[in-house]
Amino acid sequence: MKLYYIPGSCSLSPHIVINELGLEVTLLKVDHREHRLDGGTDYYDINPLGYVPVLELADGTRLREGSAIVQYLADLKPESGLAPANGTLERYRLQEWLGFLASEIHKGFIPLLYAGLAGKYVDTARPKLEARYQWIDQQLADYPFVLGDRFTVADAYLFALTGWGQAHWLKSHYKAGIHFDGLENLQTWYARVRQRPAVQNALEVEGLA
Repeated sequence: MKLYYIPGSCSLSPHIVINELGLEVTLLKVDHREHRLDGGTDYYDINPLGYVPVLELADGTRLREGSAIVQYLADLKPESGLAPANGTLERYRLQEWLGFLASEIHKGFIPLLYAGLAGKYVDTARPKLEARYQWIDQQLADYPFVLGDRFTVADAYLFALTGWGQAHWLKSHYKAGIHFDGLENLQTWYARVRQRPAVQNALEVEGLA
């Protein structure tokens, strides 16, 4: 398999999951400005939509959306517990979280990451995203991970996204204009996830350690 990624982007999430599972996957870095691979291949030939991640299977089939990719990877080794079993309420809870992270958090960051283009919309987007993170902080009050006592692919996704913020306790890559310093549960969770060997390895490979 091959994972097409951009350092520090949302593709950090499947990168972490791959490490957690111990899978043999070739990592192919995409230049985020030129949309080309190191060898000069036009990334639009891989994904006409232009964004990462893309997971390419051995038969050439490609998966594009991060939430689908991490579930696919987790299901390769269901004994890992990175995703609850299909058909269970817990699996639907996972999908609920992945949907929330994609629509409310991931997309919520976009106007902050491109504030120069977003203009005054940033003034609306920032407090909305802050409110969503305050809710996440509340959900992490009683459990070490997003879905409870066990690390799942939802934690990998939230970790990748949270790294886009600015706070004294995290290294921000994209440096969106949002701060999380008052969210103690989120801080504790972030530190816990960051110490996982699979996360440390991914951060080192992507130049984020």
